[in-house]
Order: sequence, then structure tokens, then C-alpha cells
Amino acid sequence: MKGKLLVTALSLLFSFSLFAAEGRSVSYKVNNEEYEGYYITPDAKAPLVLLIHDWDGLTDYEVKRAQMLAEEGYAVFAADLFGAGVRPVKVEDKRQHTGELYKDRLKMRALLNGALQMADSLGANTDRAVAMGYCFGGAAVLEMARSGADMKGFVTFHGGLKTPKGQDYANTKSSVLVLHGAADQAITMDDFVALSRELEKASIENEMIVYSGAPHAFTVYGSDNYREVADYKSWQRFLTYLKAVNQ
Repeated sequence: MKGKLLVTALSLLFSFSLFAAEGRSVSYKVNNEEYEGYYITPDAKAPLVLLIHDWDGLTDYEVKRAQMLAEEGYAVFAADLFGAGVRPVKVEDKRQHTGELYKDRLKMRALLNGALQMADSLGANTDRAVAMGYCFGGAAVLEMARSGADMKGFVTFHGGLKTPKGQDYANTKSSVLVLHGAADQAITMDDFVALSRELEKASIENEMIVYSGAPHAFTVYGSDNYREVADYKSWQRFLTYLKAVNQ
């Protein structure tokens, strides 16, 4: 296990330099507003991963994760839900930008669909696409699932799990994978159980995994909350899931 963890850590550190030449920033518009995503693909026919960022916007973290997926043979479009140049640093600013979208679910859905359309225009294989996200991005992915988006699957890493009032999973078309930390104080185990019951009620195929001792944002390397074992295990399960849904 230690050897595998070391390989994972090295991949996280060096994937940016290895794949920098192949990935590129992409400017696009949704409802006449400017956004800046990131696109990388190893092959024109590669299955697509639509990657949704955390509450600090599209940063080097998402770019590195995109490049790690490219190493595994996937095309990735990392969406921008905040706007070109909007990468909040202060907590109050992060709450402002995420809060605006939590209050305007139609806009959130439009941004998710707009990012997918942009990926399609770049030649991405959107017929074989999975949506995944981190924290805020995980909540956005579940919003996309509830919207009835035609994706191969939906994956959330330590993401928000609550369902807004008036919504449900009746229109969800594909399976849901939830990767959650048992020690998460921001998104509780009560939220986790409630989502499990909702998905079962709607007869949605799902897998919900809890990692002991893992707090919120356990995959964010370099942070105090990072947990190497939970990061490794969740990433490997994600890769296995991608292969399964794209068979």
C-alpha cells in the first residue's frame, strides 16, 4: 500500500508538468457571460469527464486532477461556474459565489449544460460522459443528476448532499457514486443517510462509500484536511467506476 500511495503522491505533484502542453484554457459564454474552463484530451474518442470545481473556482487543483484523468485515457472539460477571472480567495467571497448559485438553481443548471455544450463543440465525446465534482462541485453534480441530464454517471467527492425543497431524483437517468468522509463536519452523516434513502426511493442505482477518519475536503492535497489513504482509495474507486460505465 505504501508504494501505491507514493506513486499517487508523485502523480499529483508531477502531472501538471507532464501534461501542460496538451491541456488548454478555453473561453466560452453562457447567457452572454464570459467563462474560462480547461480542456485536455489524450484521444478524440476518449470518454469525457465533466469536472466541476470546489468553492474557490477553477484552480490548479482541478487542472491537476484533469491531467491525472488524461493519463488514464479520459478527456476532461473542467467547467467554470463563477465566471472568467473569478477565483475567490476569502471565505466570505467563496460563500457569496456559491450562495448565489445555490439560490438560483436554474442558473446553475444552465452553466452545467453550457459547459457540456462547450465540451461538445471542442470535439469531446459527450455521448460517453460522466460528471464529477468536489465539495461545491459535488453538489452541482447532484443538481445535474436531478435535472435529468443524459450522462453515463454522476460522482461526488466530499460534496454537498442535501436536496433542495421541491426537488427529487425522479428524472435521474444514470447511477450515482458518493465518496464521503465519516469525519466530515460540514456535510454530516445525517445528510449522507438522507440522500441514500432518496436514491433508493427513486430506484436510482447508487454506491455510497464512507472513509473513516476523513474530514471534509479529504482529497485536497496540501491542506490540513488531506487524508492520503482516503484520497487514494476514493480515486481508485472513481477510476473503476469510469471503466464500468463506459463499457
